[in-house]
Amino acid sequence: MGSAIRFTGTGPGAHTQDGCAVELYRRLPADGEAEMVATVVPAGGSILELGSGPGRVTHALAALGYAVTAVDNSADMLAHVRGAETVQADIEDLDLGRSFDAALLASTLINFPDARTRAALLAACRRHVRPGGAALIERRNPDTFATLRPGPAGEEAGIRHIIESVRHEGRLAHIVLRSEAADAVWTQSFTCELIDDEQLAEALATAGLRLVHWLDPPRRWALAEPM
Repeated sequence: MGSAIRFTGTGPGAHTQDGCAVELYRRLPADGEAEMVATVVPAGGSILELGSGPGRVTHALAALGYAVTAVDNSADMLAHVRGAETVQADIEDLDLGRSFDAALLASTLINFPDARTRAALLAACRRHVRPGGAALIERRNPDTFATLRPGPAGEEAGIRHIIESVRHEGRLAHIVLRSEAADAVWTQSFTCELIDDEQLAEALATAGLRLVHWLDPPRRWALAEPM
């Protein structure tokens, strides 16, 4: 993202401006995002994936028959994307001059700790969603935000995630995450902001989007439509 706020990362291989390790994200599997999209976007539809990384979700969407345009500001990330159009750009400044059946803003990008950046992310969604289309937005679960603590944070594809430290500061959480594979270790230091239901609904409305409903019981995935 184009904000002056930057996160940092360590470990082997290339890293993005926000400290994401390309090789780590290349190894991580999809987590049901494509199947969730399929519940609201007709088969064969067009999807603008904002912040695609190396194609973790892109490839799953393409396998379901969607026409995906993958956007990321890291050429190193986009080099791993297959079966989709790729666009290297900051999401906030993106204006492709065309619309899609859906815009996907995953990876909890909406929890970025800067209101102007969040507004720009949602504005990019709105710019690119056709009338009758949808924006799907993933946030961190607000009910568990305050309980984030150091310790194990799950395992996927043989990679263990451990929260090394958490410092809560009002609505902010400053986190250091360690990811361990058999042959490599990566860390990322980042900050996220609590986004509750009311705050998200207001931000969506400001961007010209209306919150329709939540797609999952934990209320992590929001479905919005153009006003």
